[in-house]
Amino acid sequence: MADRYRGTMCVGVTADLPARIHQHRAGDGSDFCARYGLIRLVWTERGDDISSCIAHEKRLKRWHREWKFDLIERSNPVWQDLFDRLV
Repeated sequence: MADRYRGTMCVGVTADLPARIHQHRAGDGSDFCARYGLIRLVWTERGDDISSCIAHEKRLKRWHREWKFDLIERSNPVWQDLFDRLV
């Protein structure tokens, strides 16, 4: 989740992405997303099982911001909101 191009970001994991995005947009997803207005879905990745997804999330959270920017921009160079592609 992000607020704007190369702005504040949040990395997370969920079993139901559309529902989680709705929560974030309603201000009920997480305190961090609500505080910084993170309502734009800019990157997604599907995993095989929840334990490997959680491990990957923890790795991504340790990355430098520039590395995360590069990851996002490989598939979404203008940081479009990807939510409409989900539903």
